[in-house]
Amino acid sequence: MQTTGTTSTKTLDTRLEARISSEQKALFQQAALLTSRKLSEFVVASAQEAATRIIAEHETIRLSREEQIRFVSALLNSPEPPDRLRQAAQQYRSLSGV
Repeated sequence: MQTTGTTSTKTLDTRLEARISSEQKALFQQAALLTSRKLSEFVVASAQEAATRIIAEHETIRLSREEQIRFVSALLNSPEPPDRLRQAAQQYRSLSGV
């Protein structure tokens, strides 16, 4: 499940804590300042953007042009099912009433 909206319209009832180095905090504070955000707003927004991107990358299948052609070709020119598969499908339909 992905959420891309801001949390300003949602009830904020969960807390997240993290231990970070002084250098990391200084880096985050500088970035927050440059983007005119509070530190916590910057960290939450950055984490949400990263999480959304990572989830999208893992849910997306990327195919090369050759793979795309082979995939579509397999769909459009699929071989006839063997007799055993046809019998199994017919048996399934008769048993399930489909």
